[in-house]
Amino acid sequence: MILVVKSGGEAAVAEWRAGFAAHAPQLDVRWWDEPGLDPARVEYAVVWDPEPGRLAGFPKLKAIFGSGAGVDHIASDPHLPPGVPVIRCVPWEAAQRMGEFVCWAVLSLAKEARRMAQLQAARRWENVDPPFAAAARTVGIMGLGAMGEHTARMLLGLGIPVRGWSRGRKSIPGVESFAGAAELDAFLAGTDVLVCLLPATPETQGIIATPLLAKLPRGAGLVQVGRGSQQVLPDILAALDSGQLSGAVLDVFAPEPLPAENPAWSHPGVIVTPHTASLPTRAERARYIADVIAMLERGEAPPHAYDPARGY
Repeated sequence: MILVVKSGGEAAVAEWRAGFAAHAPQLDVRWWDEPGLDPARVEYAVVWDPEPGRLAGFPKLKAIFGSGAGVDHIASDPHLPPGVPVIRCVPWEAAQRMGEFVCWAVLSLAKEARRMAQLQAARRWENVDPPFAAAARTVGIMGLGAMGEHTARMLLGLGIPVRGWSRGRKSIPGVESFAGAAELDAFLAGTDVLVCLLPATPETQGIIATPLLAKLPRGAGLVQVGRGSQQVLPDILAALDSGQLSGAVLDVFAPEPLPAENPAWSHPGVIVTPHTASLPTRAERARYIADVIAMLERGEAPPHAYDPARGY
């Protein structure tokens, strides 16, 4: 079976090949643009940013794997092969890494890590006295899928109160659940640190903007680990300047990479990270994809398949 890869560039193929060799040695792993590759023999594809129409050029394709948890950039291809499942890459390690990142971000906001980094860069010894403990502020998670639920449990383990908002009601011990548009305002009103873990859908486009931010308590924090398309960056910076937000950790942007001239880089209230919140190693992702391919070959339904009706 031939599996083509377009994720991380051609230089990453050797690492992908080694990862698959450990768990699915029967797979012949090839680079997306390898000379002499016969498209008619390709059965699986692992991609991040495929050119529109290219996937349709593999007539025997059985499944398309996104190399990350989000697949909106794949599903938006107008020439996507009909009937071929698009599968999100959500190994256990991704949820663990996301939980670790969000816990770090929430603690960084509570402990004023951005300010301390600035003082260190200036070689200034100055007392930093955070006005509150992390456990004194309620974290609200928008999006309680696999990553959101795992993150909520990790935050609870730190003694931090957690509430969650999602499309449908969720039952997670210790987490107050809010559901649907009718309960969004109540969720926001009691959220001191907002964590966005929503998928990219038409409904979430531009959701992190002034109208939503204004419904948070004054001085709230923001951790954005969803998708860059969900945030209106000028609105976030304006909320920081006005004091509506006290700090933000932003891991996703539109476009990416974040342009060097963007004011978020130097804003005193922003910690910028380069879309790394939950990215597992290629070896971890290869193991997950190999397991799902084995399920598909046995005729079983794959987990985390993209659902056009839900948009994720």
